[in-house]
Amino acid sequence: MTIELKQHIDANLIPILEKVHDPEIPVLSLMDMGVVRSAYLKDDVAYIKITPTYSGCPAMDVMGEDIIKAFADMNIEAKVSLVLSPAWTTDWITPKGRKALEEYGIAAPLEENADKEALLGNKKIVKCTNCGSTNTKLVSQFGSTACKALFQCEDCLEPFDYFKCLK
Repeated sequence: MTIELKQHIDANLIPILEKVHDPEIPVLSLMDMGVVRSAYLKDDVAYIKITPTYSGCPAMDVMGEDIIKAFADMNIEAKVSLVLSPAWTTDWITPKGRKALEEYGIAAPLEENADKEALLGNKKIVKCTNCGSTNTKLVSQFGSTACKALFQCEDCLEPFDYFKCLK
């Protein structure tokens, strides 16, 4: 179930924001990740609020700098600030973003209960991004970043990351 959180984003700023990609998952724009909470223009300055994917995420500084650069490239001054509440959730990843994750080789997050079952090794429900099989096993609860777990397909034997459900 995808939860829609009302965003206040000036439609004229969306094309610029869609050009800014997550530094850890470059196939996802910050819009696809759902981290942009608001964006508006006032007195020729763009004000953008972003929510970290988790507290202490090291990519937030880079995201802010990349937003400022994208707007500077359009001759617009930008000011970026962090919004911590409500906390970001994987429900905010757009359907386009989920598809891009899968195509990139990262299994998209499952629902909260299914995620727990998969991460505890109780159910084989994480789909291999290579062959599509759910005959997969948890290798490590931590993958290439803290928000991912490492799985391996027992059919094609390929390892892949799974993006953990965060609520």
